[in-house]
Amino acid sequence: MDLPPGTALGLAEGPPAPLVQLEWCSPFVGPVRRALHGLKYAGEQRVAPVLGQALAARWRAAGAGGDLVVPVPVHAARLRERGYDQAALLAAAAARELHLPWREAVARTRATTPQYRLDRGRRALNMEGAFGPAPDPAVREVAGHWVILVDDVITTGATMREAAEVLLAMGAAAVSGLAVARER
Repeated sequence: MDLPPGTALGLAEGPPAPLVQLEWCSPFVGPVRRALHGLKYAGEQRVAPVLGQALAARWRAAGAGGDLVVPVPVHAARLRERGYDQAALLAAAAARELHLPWREAVARTRATTPQYRLDRGRRALNMEGAFGPAPDPAVREVAGHWVILVDDVITTGATMREAAEVLLAMGAAAVSGLAVARER
C-alpha cells in the first residue's frame, strides 16, 4: 500500500523518536531522485530553490508547528569537496518560502560513511555521535524554539534522529523533520 508523503502525528508507524513529526514531499524515485543526485553530486544548485518551494508547500499543508529551520549538515571535508551544503541550500529556500528564520545550528563532528552504502541495520550505528552544536551563538538561537530539521533524503531516520537529539540538548522545545524525499 502506498502512503501519501509524510507521516502524520499519531500514526502507528510514527516518526522516529525524538522527532514529533516527519514529513517528506515525494518518494525517492524518478525526477526527484535525479534532481537530488544533480544537487548532491553534479553541482546543480539551481534545483535547490524549486525543491525548497516543495518543502515549504508540504510544511504549509501538513506541518504541525515550527518556528526555526535548521539543516542537517554535511561534514567540513564534504563541504570543501562539494563547495556547498545541499541541506543548507534546501533549508534556506524553504525558510524563505515559509517566512521563518534558519540557522546552521548543528555541526557534523565526524565524517561518516555515506548512508546509501550501508544496510538499514548499520545506518544508526554509523550516525552515533556524528553531530554536535554549531559554535555559539547557535545554542541561544535554538533554545525554546520548535525546530524544523531539513534534509534531502530520509530512509531509516537515523541521521535526523541524531541531529534532533543534539537540538533538544541545546534546548529546542521540539524537533520535526522535513525532507524532499523518502527512500523505503
